Amino acid sequence: MATIIAPSLLAADFGNLERDCKMVNSSKADWFHIDVMDGVFVPNISFGMPVLKSIAINAEKPLDVHLMIVQPERYIETFAALGSDILTVHYEASPHLHRTLQLIKKNGMKAGVALNPHTSVDFLEPIIYDIDLVCLMSVNPGFGGQSFIESTYEKVIKLSTIIEKAGASTQIEIDGGVTDQNAKKLVESGAHVLVAGSFVFSSKNPKKTILGLKNIH
Repeated sequence: MATIIAPSLLAADFGNLERDCKMVNSSKADWFHIDVMDGVFVPNISFGMPVLKSIAINAEKPLDVHLMIVQPERYIETFAALGSDILTVHYEASPHLHRTLQLIKKNGMKAGVALNPHTSVDFLEPIIYDIDLVCLMSVNPGFGGQSFIESTYEKVIKLSTIIEKAGASTQIEIDGGVTDQNAKKLVESGAHVLVAGSFVFSSKNPKKTILGLKNIH
């Protein structure tokens, strides 16, 4: 199965957001990855509903929305109405995770769970069958452009084993510090989706950079 590439708009030029959305539309990318931060769960604030609404108008590919916020269950219906296709909440921010996942699916979206670098994948084993996507943070969440955490490979392998054992169809997504230097090993370890922000949008030819990631097997 071909690797899914999801450019992270957190690294896009906000002054030319429509242009960057069109670039992703015309590239070999599969999804738009959108990080929503509240300045409480993570030490940064990104964009909120009005910007997501604008992205949704211009996007011709699925919206992979990653909520780095406290009490994400408050906004599930709102993000569904804005056009989110996949909605990912953090394990660390969701005390009633199973209920939250059911609510995401009830609102017509795929349900994702994100794990911070220090959080063990073992915690997801009891509910892996209810999760469509696991987003493994390979940097500490909150800011783009950070260095990749090497222990991520082991987490991918361990999570792959849990998914396989359960007979689940859960996809593994890697978010943070993804480049052409680690993409191949991540895919070989079991990753299905690669999120790339700075590596794509800071390159001289973003479409060529996306194609390069897409062709890694």
